[in-house]
Amino acid sequence: MAYRKIDQYDEEITSGLMAHYRSALQLLGEDAEREGLQKTPERMAKAMQYLTQGYEMDAKEILLSAKFKEDVSEMVIVKDIELYSMCEHHMLPFFGKAHIAYIPNGYITGLSKLGRVVDVFARRLQVQERLTTQILEAIKEALNPLGVAVVIEAKHLCMMMRGVQKQNSTTTTSAFDGEFLHNHITRNEFLKLIASDLS
Repeated sequence: MAYRKIDQYDEEITSGLMAHYRSALQLLGEDAEREGLQKTPERMAKAMQYLTQGYEMDAKEILLSAKFKEDVSEMVIVKDIELYSMCEHHMLPFFGKAHIAYIPNGYITGLSKLGRVVDVFARRLQVQERLTTQILEAIKEALNPLGVAVVIEAKHLCMMMRGVQKQNSTTTTSAFDGEFLHNHITRNEFLKLIASDLS
């Protein structure tokens, strides 16, 4: 049986994007009809819809879908959550990892939901600074925890491939709320744990 991939994309959006990408290829001096590029506008149109699917997702609803009452108040950390996003300034990728912690206040959420929240906001045109705070605010709103902490480390192709061309640079952003903001011992414990290798 032949390989058949089934994709579901908005036909109107796909068609509109394809026309623009075809024009862009021609403006760059390419022949959009040559064999290697014939399907490129369609591929790009579908890829961009996939890479920006976060606009159609609700981070709060994701967290609430697995919200459980639990009488614990110890720090919960999920670290090294890989993320891939698109810089809104040059529409080039940035990628790295997010570290998230929260201190429950009567409720916890499924661990995988924290990874999904990262994707909700990463799959949009973004800046890393805003991405960091959006993740924090979603967790804060859905769970009302005693504290939330988010740290993101990422490499930006807009710095690596063009402009300043600094291939070894890494950008780190952080956002803290509640106990992580007001209690330096709690904050330092979180920072120490995400930097350590417990294996």
